[in-house]
Amino acid sequence: MERVEAELFTDGGNDAVVRLPGRNFPGVLIQGDTLSTLQADVAEIVELCAAGDLEEARHVASLLQADLGTKLVRYTEALEAHGISRPF
Repeated sequence: MERVEAELFTDGGNDAVVRLPGRNFPGVLIQGDTLSTLQADVAEIVELCAAGDLEEARHVASLLQADLGTKLVRYTEALEAHGISRPF
């Protein structure tokens, strides 16, 4: 393990926007439990598609899209608040 100083652009809660040393742009720190949930959501979509339940797959995918959209808004707002251009 290595200890480093990071720049924190949002509160330290889940989905914190941070910049590590040597990086041009901040990233989003996603807690392990949230990462696991995201992976499980994608796995559910794949299973629903394989089973032919496209309506439910569409529903789960729309929830995932909304969640990721919220994270992206938080990220872009943090960049804007600190005068940093978007990397995309």
